[in-house]
Amino acid sequence: MALWQWLLAHWLVVATYLFIAVDVTLRVLGLILVPRNRRPGSALAWLLAIMVFPLVGFPLYLLLGKAQLPRKRREKQKAVNRLMRVRSLNIPDTALDDDVPSWLRSAVRLNRELGAFPLTGNNSADLEIDYDTSIARMAADVRSAEREVHVLFYTMGLDPATEDFFAALVEAAGRGVTVRVLYDHWGSLSHGPVYRAMRRHLDAHGIEHYPMMPIKPFRDGAFQRPDLRNHRKLLIVDGQVGWMGSQNLIAAHYDKRATIRRGLHWQETMVRFRGPIVSGMNLLFATDWYYESSEQLPEAALVAAPEDTSGTYECQLVPSGPGFVLENNLLLLNQLFYSATHRICAVSPYFVPDESMLSALITAARRGVEIELFVSEIGDQFLVFHAQRSYYTALLEAGVRIQLYRAPTILHAKHVTIDDSVTVIGSSNMDIRSFILDMESTIMVGGTDFMEKMHEVEDVYRSRSRELTLEEWRRRPMPMMLLDNLCRLASAVV
Repeated sequence: MALWQWLLAHWLVVATYLFIAVDVTLRVLGLILVPRNRRPGSALAWLLAIMVFPLVGFPLYLLLGKAQLPRKRREKQKAVNRLMRVRSLNIPDTALDDDVPSWLRSAVRLNRELGAFPLTGNNSADLEIDYDTSIARMAADVRSAEREVHVLFYTMGLDPATEDFFAALVEAAGRGVTVRVLYDHWGSLSHGPVYRAMRRHLDAHGIEHYPMMPIKPFRDGAFQRPDLRNHRKLLIVDGQVGWMGSQNLIAAHYDKRATIRRGLHWQETMVRFRGPIVSGMNLLFATDWYYESSEQLPEAALVAAPEDTSGTYECQLVPSGPGFVLENNLLLLNQLFYSATHRICAVSPYFVPDESMLSALITAARRGVEIELFVSEIGDQFLVFHAQRSYYTALLEAGVRIQLYRAPTILHAKHVTIDDSVTVIGSSNMDIRSFILDMESTIMVGGTDFMEKMHEVEDVYRSRSRELTLEEWRRRPMPMMLLDNLCRLASAVV
């Protein structure tokens, strides 16, 4: 009783000492925990947050500081990776031509080591950059299905732009085709009414579907940071036709009031593949299906003999994400940037490179490689948009040409071309989130004809852009420069 009365009488002093003790403890714990196995830039950003606001920064670090899946899910990933390696052995490696540069051979070996998927030949690929046309073409492929349809998109919603695609799924299921659907939980849930309408539609017609990476903080018996997402975009029909690229299954304005009010809409690039590469895409879908449904799809249904082998493109699938030991997409792009001899063209809506990628690009530019970077003139994500602008000065000074895709369109396409040798295309942005936190799917494509198609797409994007000059950039207001640099610091907190 006497102690309680003393505490009441001296509560302000006690609270002050308690606050100081907690404050010091959190700072010390931050110094111990944060630097372990972390990039210096990321560690410094977290330590700054903890040192300035310990009571806020340290809990945030516990919530968002580890870019890895819970232990049970990591074990599942390891098992799936082993299985994927075994299954991918049934997809034979194709032989590269004798005149292929040695650095491309090295890239193929690197990809096989990182993601287990082989290089496949005799593939064909068509590009589609019109938003509504790509949805219509995917719906047409679904209507041609005879056995199974696999659908995986980061964002999905039932709205006027996608209703025909979902009608095609229902028609396919109605004639006995097995339809499996995956969508990222947060990537779709955040779109509210159209997400709920999609779920009701799939449930009403008995189509099996699962949210990927569901936001359940203590799923699998351990805390899972909520911003680890599955960002892939895949459609596979009968193991014979595969779609991959940057586009989500939702209206081009994403059904958001703020976006519609600003008149924004998204510009995408999708690729329709035929040939052996589609079996690899099917295997990748099967790994995500296993994560969410615990159903292991039979290999015979996934690795199918291609009906069309008339194509001439070599293709290799490169999956990446927090379930892998290394940042597969980052390592591939860096290797290609250092190998380029005369030209790099990169298209990315969110360009926030880590130190290694920035160094690779600047080094390439300084040694005479012509580099062109396409980004949007305006942004839909405040922090990322201003963070990426903080890199423009160093790039422009090195000689990189920056093309700003004109408003009100958000250039959401994601692809890179290197010399006249290879294209990398898929769902991965050139930012820290895509390298570390998101599950991504990328395909490396070789073939002169495909490069010509990519150059045609680049020409279209160039005609819709304006070039940013170093002189113009140096004239930007000082408050804007300070904001860009501040957002760059915040973006390092991963």
